[in-house]
Amino acid sequence: MTPLEKIQSMKMPFAELKGVTFVAADKDRVVAQMVVRPELCTLHNTIHGGAIMAFADSVGAAATIINLPEDAKGTTTLESKTNFIGGAKEGSTVTATTTPVHRGRRTQVWQTRLETEDGKLVAVVMQTQLVL
Repeated sequence: MTPLEKIQSMKMPFAELKGVTFVAADKDRVVAQMVVRPELCTLHNTIHGGAIMAFADSVGAAATIINLPEDAKGTTTLESKTNFIGGAKEGSTVTATTTPVHRGRRTQVWQTRLETEDGKLVAVVMQTQLVL
């Protein structure tokens, strides 16, 4: 099973609720997309910061899962920091690209860049995952 197939076979209910679609994955990069639906928006039909953070969290967790040591039982988010740069309008698609900063025995750190379809930066998220 490829890393992408592994991610796609996992049951991630909250990612499904947000409409996250994983489109590419290997040990060094995971890419997912999410359409900005009305229920993910705040004022002026712009994506809510919490939706951005939750999207990045799902992608970072998926990246961790495909990089877990064989004896690990799972992962959980230990810390997450988001820098909001710009917005994304309702109806647009946001792409999240996650790459590793650190992959250790007890923790993994991932950086996720979220961009609009035209390449405009929406946010940068730094996330630490605890290996269980």
